[in-house]
Amino acid sequence: MATTLKIDNTLKDRIQHLANQRRRSPHWIMREAIQQYVEREEARERFRQEALASWVAYQETGRHLTGQEVRTWLNTWGTEDEKTAPECHK
Repeated sequence: MATTLKIDNTLKDRIQHLANQRRRSPHWIMREAIQQYVEREEARERFRQEALASWVAYQETGRHLTGQEVRTWLNTWGTEDEKTAPECHK
């Protein structure tokens, strides 16, 4: 699928300059930038969906952990006294 992308001359010059520095084509630079943007935004959307699902689950059950409970648990990671995840409660 061929796609046309219109960009202003200032950005075009910046892309060309970066491509020259990286010994890559401007096309490669633009594809890489778009790919990284899409991957970042997909990850952001997955995080948002997970947060919404967690909020719905909390509203339905009331089960949760406090911030302090999570911090206390995380502080044991990598120690000889590493704990398992605490149980959620109401």
